[in-house]
Amino acid sequence: MCEKMRTALSIAGSDSSGGAGIQADMKTMSAHGIYAMTAVTALTAQNTTGVTSILEATPQFLADQLDAVFTDIFPDAVKIGMVSNASLICVIAQKLKQYGARHIVVDPVMVATSGSRLMQNEAVDTLERELLPLAELVTPNIPEAEILSGREIRNQKDMEDAAKQIADAYSCAVLLKGGHDLNDANDLLYRNGTARWFHGRRIDNPNTHGTGCTLSSAIASNLAYGCELDEAVKRAKEYISGALAAMLDLGKGRGPMNHLFDLKSEYIREVEE
Repeated sequence: MCEKMRTALSIAGSDSSGGAGIQADMKTMSAHGIYAMTAVTALTAQNTTGVTSILEATPQFLADQLDAVFTDIFPDAVKIGMVSNASLICVIAQKLKQYGARHIVVDPVMVATSGSRLMQNEAVDTLERELLPLAELVTPNIPEAEILSGREIRNQKDMEDAAKQIADAYSCAVLLKGGHDLNDANDLLYRNGTARWFHGRRIDNPNTHGTGCTLSSAIASNLAYGCELDEAVKRAKEYISGALAAMLDLGKGRGPMNHLFDLKSEYIREVEE
C-alpha cells in the first residue's frame, strides 16, 4: 500500500500564458509534492502584457466541479483565487460549508499584475459577506487591503492597522503582502491579535507575474501537510524567493517565475543554446 498523498484544490481562473491562476497553482502544489485539483471559475485570454478577455463559468458548472472533487478526492487544503462575480462566490461558499472544507486560503484577486481589473465591483461585498468568514487565511496585497479595509495604506503602521481591521471583521488570519513600492518583500501576518513581520529577500527581478497566486498556493500546500500557519507562511516565502531567483525570462511584459526551479528529475533536459 502506497503512502497517502496530500491533496489540495485550487478554485480560480485559468491563465492561458501559464504564469498565474490555476496553472501557477498546479505547478506550485506539484513542486511541493501535493496532488493538485481544480475548479475553474473562468477562462481568461491573457499573457504577460495583460488580459484581453474573460469567459466565466456558470454557477451550475462551478457547483458540478466542486461536487466532483469533494465527493471523490477530499482536499486537505483549498486555495481560492480569481472569482469575478457574486453568483460564483455564493456557490463556492455554499459548497465549502456543505462539505466542511478545511485549511481555506483566500487570495482576493481583484487586479492583475498588469493592472487589469479582474473582479466586478458588486462582487466585493459578496466576497466579504460570504467567503472571507470561512477562510483560515486571507492574502491581500496593498491595493486589495485598501479595498477590504476602506483605508489608505502608506507605511508599515497603516499595514498593521489594516490587517487588524480585516482580521477582526472576518474572524480570520490576514497575510498583508508588502511590495507595491512600500516595503519591498516584507509581509505582515496578523492572527489572534498578534502581528508578525516576515522579511523577504529583495530580488531584482521584474518578472513577477503570478506571485500572489503562487504564494497563496504554497501556503495552502504547507497547510495540507499540517504545518502551523506561521511555518506555512515562512516556507512559502522561501519558495517564492527561490522561484524569483531562478531569473526565468519569458514574454514581452512582466513574465512568470520558474515554479519548478527545485525540481530534479531524470526526465528534465537542459537546453543547449
